[in-house]
Amino acid sequence: MTAPVRVTHDRGVRILFKVGITAVALWVATVVIDGISVDGDTAGRRALTLVAVAAIFGLVNTIIKPLIKTLGCAFYVLTLGLIGLVVNALLLWLTSELAGELDLPFHVTGFWPAFWGAIVVGVVGWLLHLVVPDKDDKD
Repeated sequence: MTAPVRVTHDRGVRILFKVGITAVALWVATVVIDGISVDGDTAGRRALTLVAVAAIFGLVNTIIKPLIKTLGCAFYVLTLGLIGLVVNALLLWLTSELAGELDLPFHVTGFWPAFWGAIVVGVVGWLLHLVVPDKDDKD
């Protein structure tokens, strides 16, 4: 007989924390990058849109990015990891397309806004994790 699985709220809180950080990073990208926008009548609507898009972005990164890294391992080695910038841009662009399919008013207009936006999201997310470290980061 196997022991029952214990579900803790700690993991859920960490996921929500990461979604919140990603939402803030996406907001910064909409402010500084032409070609990335979030629409909405109110600040609350825009904030909820960013949280939803952050959740989609997290799912895209969790599901698709490991597959791309595994299948494209040689490209990562040959380019010394720089292909990762292109992959991140394409994943952000894909997130924008998925958001559009879900009628979320988040838009990335092309590859270059996605490229620079992915860099901004990565840097802002990293800086926010430095300021407010995740429990996983303390190990």
